[in-house]
Amino acid sequence: MEAPFSGSDMYADYERLAEDVRTMQERMAGIRATADSEDGLISVTVGGAGELIELWLDPRVYRTLDSAALAESITATVHRAAAESQEKGMVIAAGFLPAESSPEGTDLRFGPLLHRLDERAGGR
Repeated sequence: MEAPFSGSDMYADYERLAEDVRTMQERMAGIRATADSEDGLISVTVGGAGELIELWLDPRVYRTLDSAALAESITATVHRAAAESQEKGMVIAAGFLPAESSPEGTDLRFGPLLHRLDERAGGR
């Protein structure tokens, strides 16, 4: 196991980093991304982690009784909104990520990072 932070300078650096990460998490929690289906009959809003916040269905979706097509359209619309949410998160987290980072290969959940930093700081 790596040695915990030692000295007041390192602890102060840790505190600044942890606070920056927590601030970033708060900003990311406020992300909202909305996408509409190609036909305009479905609208979804997702949060910063891509979680579904709101689903709106125009009553006209029931005119066609094809549940598989409806499910496919909802899924595609959620994926578009989640991709937009991820892009917004990448902008917020840019200062913490390597320049070559891409939305597809980046996990923007920083809770595990904070936990690891807390462990390294000796549980302070």
